[in-house]
Amino acid sequence: MSAGTWNGIDLAENRRRMEAGELYTAFVPDLTAERRVAAQACGVYNREATEVTRRQQVEMLRKIVPSLPELPPAKATEAEDEAQLYDYPWCEPPLRVDYCDRISSVSFRLRDSPFVELTFDPGRFGKNVFCNFNFTVLNTTQVTIGSRVLFGPNVSLFSGTHPLDPAIRNGTRGPEMGGRITIGDDCWFGGSVCVLPGVTIGRGVTVGAGSVVAKNVPPFVVVAGNPARILRKVESDLAIEYFKEHPEEEYFPPTQTK
Repeated sequence: MSAGTWNGIDLAENRRRMEAGELYTAFVPDLTAERRVAAQACGVYNREATEVTRRQQVEMLRKIVPSLPELPPAKATEAEDEAQLYDYPWCEPPLRVDYCDRISSVSFRLRDSPFVELTFDPGRFGKNVFCNFNFTVLNTTQVTIGSRVLFGPNVSLFSGTHPLDPAIRNGTRGPEMGGRITIGDDCWFGGSVCVLPGVTIGRGVTVGAGSVVAKNVPPFVVVAGNPARILRKVESDLAIEYFKEHPEEEYFPPTQTK
């Protein structure tokens, strides 16, 4: 935890503001040092992840995502060991994050889209997640990824943003801000999708390639476009079971009633 001041900035309060999504200063010593640690961890992973065993790969990934659980004891053979690590995330290099401590899994419910109620579980990353090449996470604030999520190449999750007023923005001397990104279980993101700050995406969502997701997305729908819009519902046994428990979260087109 940061302490003290720098150039008149209370570093502990600055960190609190960053984590809350409020205006804060990014280019202060403690945050700059943390971003450098993340850049170095990503650099090692991107250079070496394809040249080592699955266990070594996951160990390097845990330096980028410390919320991943500790690895179980190694099995007798490499094949057996790889099998027991199957549910750990698979991330094809290159991978980039801003910080090493703001990616986790979550249990959440959409209450009345686009409004959400979240209960965070910072203990682990989602299980059985795949991130294709050039996965970028600007995790100024918390980025939360559920289980069995698939990311195509060049997907970007941007939890950070800047003021629109250039007089306030002021290059690297001005403040930044952000909004948490939350992604539910069983989602699929096509290539080159961009998710903007403050967005929550429900379970079972498919996002078409090249989309820019700027608003919350309810469970089990297909969205695409810039900005992404709902194209249709996803018909699935998982959706049927899910909406039995959470009927208030089901999306209905504007012209359709229950």
